[in-house]
Amino acid sequence: MPPFFFLLFWFSISQALLPPRGFYLNCGSSSSTKLNDITYTPDKGFISVGNTTTIKQKDLLPILSTLRYFPDKSSRKHCYNFPVAKNSKYLIRTTYYYGNFDGNNNPPVFDQIVGGTKWSVVNTSEDYAKGLSSYYEIIAGVPGRRLSVCLAKNAHTLSSPFISALDVQSLEDKMYNSTDLGSYKLSLIARNSFGVDGEMISYPDDQYNRLWQPFSDKKHSTVTSRSSINPSDFWNIPPAKAFVEGFTASKEKPLELLWPPFPLPATKYYVALYFQDDRSPSPLSWRAFGVSINGVSFLRKLNVSTSGVMVYSGQWPLTGQTQITLTPAKDSPLGAVINAGEVFQVLPLRGITNIRDASAMEDLLESIKKPPVDWSGDPCLPLANSWTGLTCSKNKISRVISLNLTNRGLSGSLSPSINKMTALKDLWLGKNKFTGPIPDLSPMTRLETLHLEDNQFSGAIPESLALLPNLRILSLKNNKLQGTIPSALLQKKGLTIQASPENMPSTMKTGQN
Repeated sequence: MPPFFFLLFWFSISQALLPPRGFYLNCGSSSSTKLNDITYTPDKGFISVGNTTTIKQKDLLPILSTLRYFPDKSSRKHCYNFPVAKNSKYLIRTTYYYGNFDGNNNPPVFDQIVGGTKWSVVNTSEDYAKGLSSYYEIIAGVPGRRLSVCLAKNAHTLSSPFISALDVQSLEDKMYNSTDLGSYKLSLIARNSFGVDGEMISYPDDQYNRLWQPFSDKKHSTVTSRSSINPSDFWNIPPAKAFVEGFTASKEKPLELLWPPFPLPATKYYVALYFQDDRSPSPLSWRAFGVSINGVSFLRKLNVSTSGVMVYSGQWPLTGQTQITLTPAKDSPLGAVINAGEVFQVLPLRGITNIRDASAMEDLLESIKKPPVDWSGDPCLPLANSWTGLTCSKNKISRVISLNLTNRGLSGSLSPSINKMTALKDLWLGKNKFTGPIPDLSPMTRLETLHLEDNQFSGAIPESLALLPNLRILSLKNNKLQGTIPSALLQKKGLTIQASPENMPSTMKTGQN
């Protein structure tokens, strides 16, 4: 499915409004810039990995003239992280302009991920061949206080993923509220204003900075409205400008519209259609017609006045080319009319990482110096892009079942909250430079192997380790631990202990090692 595109220039807008709420990043830039009265800031405070470069091309939009790219081949994903309000809703837009920044003259193909859900494949080749940039949009609910937007290599990625700009726009609670955003995300397929062949509608005409691309069709007559709608009367708060023009057909004749203008894969979609009678307000300013999509009734009798109306379906099955048919009622004074539409693919969430596990991994991230570069975003999901060293379960609520950071040159301490990861079976931290005490791990009742050898752990060997019912291998040698192994550990059946001589009881120093 083709991505959307920006022209390499932008129309000027002088109308001043309060800026929309959210984050607007000019990726790879060292300075802020304005676009349509929105300030785009450098992205440095939201990501700690990647390289930056400048596209040396005339007449580029400022947000397209720089980018951040990610050449690290070992990293499973590269994530931007945003602090957000709990249980909030955001429109996320990623913008890409390749500009041959790597000299390969072949845009890389890669994945983009929101939270723990793979959003889509980014392929800008077709747009780049036309001298255009590309953008993608998704509407996501955020249950916690952090939102991550990540890029990741896939089987088709031959060079470095990159990004030019990133918008994270806050939405009102009532917008797109027919979809349970705790279970689904909405990936934009098309958003168009009909009957026009002019400029794209954006901020400030749309206060939420959505982009309404013009969609013209010479087969249909157009009308221009003589009255305006009140956006707040509609759940999705569409811009009044999207109702200014529309397609119409003569009385008693159906209006058949092929839209979106490209075939769709077979799945479920959120469909919202917007209508308004174009005449001056009066008791006779109304139209009545039925709406069907691909021959299936969407709404049997719709009454459209000058105040406008929106109809929608949260999960409508579509496949292939979509045809919207508006059939006027026998008593309607005029033919049907349609002004704008939105279609989103409904993406099921692929699960979430257990909150306690995620919290524990975040604490460990904070306590380690120079952690793996891909320790960002959701720790477990998508499973193919989990944090380096993690193995996670395939359950709907994913658990961390293995953590292997052996010989990665890490330092810092072992966060006490690691004991929240109660599904962990293997914890391997050997051959690093961890310091400080070994925390209480007794809540980790599924732990089978614990490798802490060749570090700089200090303090006493916790007697609580004897409370781990499934522990069968414990390796503590070559640390700075004081005292000897507690007798409860030595007496534990089925447990193999590897320890330095100074930590073994005197009666065993010539025996076990």
